[in-house]
Amino acid sequence: MNDQHSGYLSLRSAVMSDYEAISPRETRPSDPESGKPSEPTALEELQGGTAPSPLQSPPSSNWPISATMTGQRSRPTMRAHLSHMRRGLIVAAALIGSVTGLVVGVGGSSSAGAAQLENSNSSPAHLGAGGQGSNARSGPAAGGSSGTVGNVAKSSFTLTTSAGQEVTVDEQSSTKYEKGTSSAAKSAVTKGEHVLVLGTVSSTTIKATQVLVQTSSTGPKPSTAATVVPFQRGAAETSKQAGQIPASYSQGSGTIVSGTTANNATKAALAAYPGGIVDRVVKLSNGEYEVHYIGVNWPHHVFVNQDFKVVGAN
Repeated sequence: MNDQHSGYLSLRSAVMSDYEAISPRETRPSDPESGKPSEPTALEELQGGTAPSPLQSPPSSNWPISATMTGQRSRPTMRAHLSHMRRGLIVAAALIGSVTGLVVGVGGSSSAGAAQLENSNSSPAHLGAGGQGSNARSGPAAGGSSGTVGNVAKSSFTLTTSAGQEVTVDEQSSTKYEKGTSSAAKSAVTKGEHVLVLGTVSSTTIKATQVLVQTSSTGPKPSTAATVVPFQRGAAETSKQAGQIPASYSQGSGTIVSGTTANNATKAALAAYPGGIVDRVVKLSNGEYEVHYIGVNWPHHVFVNQDFKVVGAN
């Protein structure tokens, strides 16, 4: 009896010392007696859900050892299943997050594109009272405007043209001031004064190079001033011609000019047709100049010859 018990303990010790946890894909340890891979035990079938095999041999006399080993082997198998399930949940969550981000990104881009399209389509063709809209087709260029001074600040002031357009004038340290025919100080610009401003024009803002404070000695307004048509939102454009238009004139042709040439052409045009904002002066192929107006419904172009005399408008 003692020999049989001793042999049983020796066999149990040998099996336990040789055992290592196996992964689900590894071959199970061989049966110590037959040398063949061991069949699932009854306990393993209950834990792993394996159906009993009809050819399964009767339990070995060593079944307590087998049952103990099976309990230990089932733990890594369960851990492997849980690990697979956890990885699956992580992947699913990542996919859902990616799809959600894609949908939000596409929706945001579509909304931004629609808003941009709506804004571009809603821009009016002309610049009316309040500084909204423009028919200018160039960047900042030499030009100017004239009108009555409104609010005066430290480095800027506003003026309102005779056509009702409000213009912002930005003053610089290099801006020159004149009153009548004499040089003047910046303080000469006060509310209610009538001024002519020359400089770089961007829509309804002028970066002033010269501010000319006009006096009553400048004489009466020209008769053509009454023909200027103020801008009115929704009103049809006025299409008419006054004086002579250069025979070779083609809208959009010519070269934009600056400096003294642009200033002289701007002065001549605003003297004949006050109320507009000159946003560029273009030299034409015949040597004359097209002075481009915004802020009025008519005229859009005032033509000045080489002697800076107004010869026509349309």
